[in-house]
Amino acid sequence: MTGGARNVPHPPFQMPRLSKIATLVSASYPGVREPPLEIVHLYYNDFPTGVAVSSSNRIFSCYPAGLDANNTQYQFAELTGNSTEKPYPNAQINSPPGGSLNCSTYPVSSANYQDYFIGVQSLAIDPLEPSTPHGTLTPAVFGGTKLVAVDLATNTINRTKLLLTAAYPLSYVKDVRIDIRPDVTASGQGVAYNTDSSQMGTSGLIIVDLGITEAWCHLDNSPTVRPTRQHFKEVWGEPVYFVPGPGFPITYDPTGADGIAFLEGGDTVVWSPIGSRYLYSIASKYLLDNSLTSEIIAQTNIRNGLMQDTNQYIYAGNSEQNAINIYNNRNNTVSTYVRDPADSMRTSNGYLYVVENQLWRSPNYFPSIDRRVKPYVLYRVPTADGGQRVAPLNITS
Repeated sequence: MTGGARNVPHPPFQMPRLSKIATLVSASYPGVREPPLEIVHLYYNDFPTGVAVSSSNRIFSCYPAGLDANNTQYQFAELTGNSTEKPYPNAQINSPPGGSLNCSTYPVSSANYQDYFIGVQSLAIDPLEPSTPHGTLTPAVFGGTKLVAVDLATNTINRTKLLLTAAYPLSYVKDVRIDIRPDVTASGQGVAYNTDSSQMGTSGLIIVDLGITEAWCHLDNSPTVRPTRQHFKEVWGEPVYFVPGPGFPITYDPTGADGIAFLEGGDTVVWSPIGSRYLYSIASKYLLDNSLTSEIIAQTNIRNGLMQDTNQYIYAGNSEQNAINIYNNRNNTVSTYVRDPADSMRTSNGYLYVVENQLWRSPNYFPSIDRRVKPYVLYRVPTADGGQRVAPLNITS
């Protein structure tokens, strides 16, 4: 070829004719791995991301408007049946006046209502049973990005933590983990660790002292929280390129730090960027005292949600291999646990709950058309080796 080679998308995956399969495969690959998945809920309406399960098996999901323009019914809902949901804790807080977006700005930004859900991306339930939704997707606005605690006993909001200067205009506040041990901070009220998944270069970790108004950032724009340059992946044999917007050229996934989990009883925080194949860890004491030390602990496949259990296992959704992997902190190994791609995960009562929302087939990815097929599914599967929810920490994705 003259003039040099060009970077072009991979052609769509084509299944070989059945007559050729026998000559291509010498050993059968089953494409499954025990234990089997159990369907818990089917999502026929809005597009879900996070899931949280209480000790009494109440189940909640969130539906960020920024990820799907059709998510107009609610941002945060309780699953009331096999395929039904209701806005939680009420319909009013899920319906900001004029919607979740401010279209009078350029680029379009989030609304800045402090008393409404704007773009709930993640959920968490701690041992005291308050549910904490949070997050935004479009550029953040002062007062709009926040943590909201809902008391499950009364179904009412009992406090709101605004992420004022800790969330930048280009922040994408994503997953959250909460450590409520009384000796973690001077306030004695615990701390929340959040990932900033910004696709605009402001990725990092946001730390919130739940007993005071202060919140701060760490590892801002560090390579450990940013995507790997020219990171490429395939799911179901199809190339997964990112589409910044209509008319923009396709590119590699620019999403930063996303999934987050705990090890060592909460003394170590683990996270991973979506546009990367690495897990990173840092001692939580450094996040609390403003140090900037971190280390790589493993390389895995692409993953979105992370979840931990009492066996020191980290469950990692692996869409690229249609699987859920386990990172074993005791021997630093990664293995396949079950075959199914996962976006968000949650451990409760001996089960791992998994949301499958076909994110990589949404219009945000090449070829910019919606190839998702409803219903989206919430599965559950027994945890490995009887692992349980880690206490006294909050765990969700």
